[in-house]
Amino acid sequence: MVQSIWAEQALLAEGWADNVLVQVGDEGRISAVEIDALPEGEFQHVGVLLPAPVNLHSHAFQRAMAGMTERRSPDGRDTFWTWRQLMFRFLEALTPDDIEAIAGFVQMEMLEAGYAAVAEFHYVHHQADGTPYTDIAELSARIAAAAEATGIGLTLLPVLYQYAGCDGAPLAPGQVRFGSSVDHYADLYGRAQTVVADLRPDCNIGVSPHSLRAVSRDGLAATVALARGKPLHMHLAEQAGEVDEILAAYGQRPVEWLLDHHAVDENWCLIHCTQMTDDETARLAQTGAVAGLCPITESSLGDGIFNGVVYLDAGGRFGIGSDSNIRISLSEELRTLEYSQRLRHRQRAILATETCSTGRVLFDGAIKGGAQAAQRQSDAISEGNWADLMALDSSAIDLEGRKGDAVLDSFIFAGDDRMIRDVWSAGRHLVKEGRHLHRDAIAARYRQTMASLRDRI
Repeated sequence: MVQSIWAEQALLAEGWADNVLVQVGDEGRISAVEIDALPEGEFQHVGVLLPAPVNLHSHAFQRAMAGMTERRSPDGRDTFWTWRQLMFRFLEALTPDDIEAIAGFVQMEMLEAGYAAVAEFHYVHHQADGTPYTDIAELSARIAAAAEATGIGLTLLPVLYQYAGCDGAPLAPGQVRFGSSVDHYADLYGRAQTVVADLRPDCNIGVSPHSLRAVSRDGLAATVALARGKPLHMHLAEQAGEVDEILAAYGQRPVEWLLDHHAVDENWCLIHCTQMTDDETARLAQTGAVAGLCPITESSLGDGIFNGVVYLDAGGRFGIGSDSNIRISLSEELRTLEYSQRLRHRQRAILATETCSTGRVLFDGAIKGGAQAAQRQSDAISEGNWADLMALDSSAIDLEGRKGDAVLDSFIFAGDDRMIRDVWSAGRHLVKEGRHLHRDAIAARYRQTMASLRDRI
């Protein structure tokens, strides 16, 4: 059945428009967009209609760790690396049922926060001792099952993870659930392709060599060849210690080495990139790749601050991800990105341009970069695109009377995700009045899982 959504104002590909009627066909794509339309017939009436972004980087299972890693370690100095050891110990306890329940809960939260789709950077493949499951893509299938239940659009990114470091050291006990040889990874990826093929037509798959620390040169080359034009996501230059390790092993900094040895293009999404020189930043921008930024997680882990001004001045593309899922909040991710730039440069409205407000630059970047990184046709409210849509409550106090870019500025800097009223993913109306249609059942399963985990950890 064709859906009709009438908005008092909407952000379209060509800019803001009033009295917009959006028609959504049975297949979940936008079939028509009419400006200055009369509110006639049967339709869903919304105040502000926006394209809904892709969350381009998630490790779903880490949602269950939120709030559990905030105590200081015995040596008095907590870092990304000490957090990582805690994460390894935590995931040793997770069963396939746990992973599916946690993924379902975090995907539901993403939808309620305004994300219509997620690119899941999925690296937990095996049993706790590293033994593959009978179905080598068992845990990929669990992520897919969660997406089927929640309705979120999914780009599944099975991860190749070979070594504990650049020296080729074997994987530690906490890492063995990740590990694959190149040949095993190719088999796993092939099986995951069949899993995704059974999902809704808006779902997709890509490849992910974890990082230059965790894959060999040959492993990276094999993964790039396996991609064949599909999305290719990789962690890059997240931590100062990582940069030092790569420099010692490769003779170059990670961004420098990657750009000198691979034809990075618009199919690539490089995650974090918080440790870049100005030259590396400009070079990465010129490739057409997407920088996958996760500002809440990057703040939580003390990664560093992305070189946003140089990157955007050079024409760089970016998108937003929730990574560790310590907080699922689209507005907060965007706000944290801008505020990090203000702290870095000690100025205000750093990413604004002469024609677009700060909120508009941030939101447009998240929409376009996320769609590109997931290869999801959802970069604007326009005919033929997937109907990935979010509606804001125009009666919210901080949105009342706001028009155009001021809506986005108020949503990001004065409000929060409670302003989000409705969300559609490929035409599936999954969030109404701010709640996912199946919130109670999904949350109940998650509570049971967490109670069981507490007894096992």
